[in-house]
Amino acid sequence: MSQDESTPSTRPYLIRALHEWCTDNGFAPYLAVQVDGSVQVPREFVKNNEIVLNVSFDATSGLKLGNDYVEFKARFGGTARDIIVPITHVVAIYARENGQGMAFPPPPTAATSATLAGAPAAEAAPADDDATKGLQLVKGEEGASADEDGSPPPPAAGGRPALKRVK
Repeated sequence: MSQDESTPSTRPYLIRALHEWCTDNGFAPYLAVQVDGSVQVPREFVKNNEIVLNVSFDATSGLKLGNDYVEFKARFGGTARDIIVPITHVVAIYARENGQGMAFPPPPTAATSATLAGAPAAEAAPADDDATKGLQLVKGEEGASADEDGSPPPPAAGGRPALKRVK
């Protein structure tokens, strides 16, 4: 079943629920974000069009997990920055300590640009909610994405979680 365009997305509700779960259990919730021109983040911390953000209450100020945007202020390298991320660009939310969380399909523009950049069309994830069935959060290499203070997030056992398409 495909989602009717008039039906609101479940993504913001799932993000809020997993953020609450992380907070209630003493975990630091991290967002993996696909970056393009509509995302307001410090570009110097973006690697491979992705940034990982610590969205715990301790690391942010004025955090708003809305239906359309995630907004907050955070310090990057000692400088306060306003962060605005469209909900559609959040590709995962997970607990830093154990990697448990949920992955989402990338925004349609990211899938389109991956195809235009030479990636085979079969590797570009579809934009519908059925695509979440084929995504899983897995342990990956310790990575290039930065935390809000400019340092890489501490790895969970076995490295930083990464997105992997499961077929």
